[in-house]
Amino acid sequence: MSLNSQQLVIQKVEQCISHAGCYFEQNFTLPKISFNQRGKIAGCARLQLNELRFNPILLSDNLDAFLEVVVPHEVCHLLAYRLFGKVRPHGKEWQSLMLELFDVKGQTYHQMDVTKVKGKSFNYRCECGPIELSIRRHNKVLKGEQTYICRKCRTPLTVDISL
Repeated sequence: MSLNSQQLVIQKVEQCISHAGCYFEQNFTLPKISFNQRGKIAGCARLQLNELRFNPILLSDNLDAFLEVVVPHEVCHLLAYRLFGKVRPHGKEWQSLMLELFDVKGQTYHQMDVTKVKGKSFNYRCECGPIELSIRRHNKVLKGEQTYICRKCRTPLTVDISL
């Protein structure tokens, strides 16, 4: 990934924070920014630390999406925390900040291709078909710590030994 992409993200964060400061007529401290987010997550806001972490691999393939959606998304998490305290991560406060400040409809998940960052997965099954679980979730099932339910058919997921 080029330093240029990182610099553009840093500039976008600064623009978003500056815009929010003008909008709310108050100063917001610029967050610490790093490019060490791993896995399928595009970005992460660490609220108490006033820090933003971005995924360098996803950034290199999706610069426009980062500048248009991911950066405002993560900045709004920090702003919601500063303005409203501890609230639901994608709740009404965060949603309203996304729309009012950046004219972006708040989405919880991105639609980026995660093939390059996808870790090992395990095959599970429900009534409506096969589902892949990450190694972390698979290990929780094996240890008896967690049971997962399909979002569509609402049935428990079971290990698929046929594949």
